[in-house]
Amino acid sequence: MSATKELTNIGYYRFSAYLYPFLSTPKEVQIFKPKSKFETALSLYHFDQELRSMVFSEIAEIEIAIRSALANIATKETGNTFWMTDASTYRNQVRFQKTLAIIDKELDGTQEKFIEHFRHKYSDPYPPAWMLVEILPMGVLNHIYSNMADNVLRKKIAAHFSLTVPVFSSWLTIIILTRNACCHHARIWNKENAIPPVEPRRMSWPWIASTPPTRRFYFNLCIIKYFLDRINSNNMMAYRLRNLLAAYPMADTKAMGISEYWENEPLWQS
Repeated sequence: MSATKELTNIGYYRFSAYLYPFLSTPKEVQIFKPKSKFETALSLYHFDQELRSMVFSEIAEIEIAIRSALANIATKETGNTFWMTDASTYRNQVRFQKTLAIIDKELDGTQEKFIEHFRHKYSDPYPPAWMLVEILPMGVLNHIYSNMADNVLRKKIAAHFSLTVPVFSSWLTIIILTRNACCHHARIWNKENAIPPVEPRRMSWPWIASTPPTRRFYFNLCIIKYFLDRINSNNMMAYRLRNLLAAYPMADTKAMGISEYWENEPLWQS
């Protein structure tokens, strides 16, 4: 396929981000480095596509597990199936009212059969938590978790994934932002996190021994792998990442924050 056809399908503005690494310094001059090829930049674009696809599929499993943990643990500990829409659950009532408005909007717009069934069968103003977690965006669930008044409850939810509250809250934010980037087909391979994730001090499960740049995408991959290991110890993420990097040797792993010996890290060997 010709370069013109490729750019017509992709769009020059989107593709220009993959040309940037091949520009000489200063970048503003717009002069490419010697031996730069369009095909190499195109391969980098396809690498990013496949990376997004891999990451999105792995996050899907994490998302389901977090939704389940949030609904089940909080319901059990509070003894209240409607805790999610109960004002006493939250410490900041202004934030709760904003969350409640989003819940109302999601309920008004949903066509889920289980919500319709609940409305026909019960007179409660809101469905129970295990129904609401299925229709609310992950960002809203993150706000719900961070606004819980009972810090012991927040600790129990974080401990389900063998994490402290600050680390769980921070990593959940990173997962949500990464998921959103994948949904919008945004470039991810060499993007920096606008909000640096919290680094754990102690870990009871395999983690990385080195300290990679927390703003680089490799740290996001480590967060995803950690959650997957807590959910499904037989996950194939390390295998998939290894094969993807091998298939695209032109991808600058240093720009991703990946060290030369990343495969020797305890996290990636488990």
